[in-house]
Amino acid sequence: FMDDNARPHRSRAVNDFMRTSVITTLPWPAMSPDLNTIEHIWDFIGRRAREPPVQTLRQLEAALHQEWRQLT
Repeated sequence: FMDDNARPHRSRAVNDFMRTSVITTLPWPAMSPDLNTIEHIWDFIGRRAREPPVQTLRQLEAALHQEWRQLT
């Protein structure tokens, strides 16, 4: 399991769950998008303007599929 030490990943409830479930985590620098490929893809998709803008969850899903297919 990988987490980036973000506050939601460091809550007492999460730490207790990880410890009692014997889940091993990998060390991962906080705020390190360079090491996480998907962050670059989300950034690329997020910078593309869509006209008209997405209005519904269904449109968002369709737009993401379309953008994903266009990645080279």
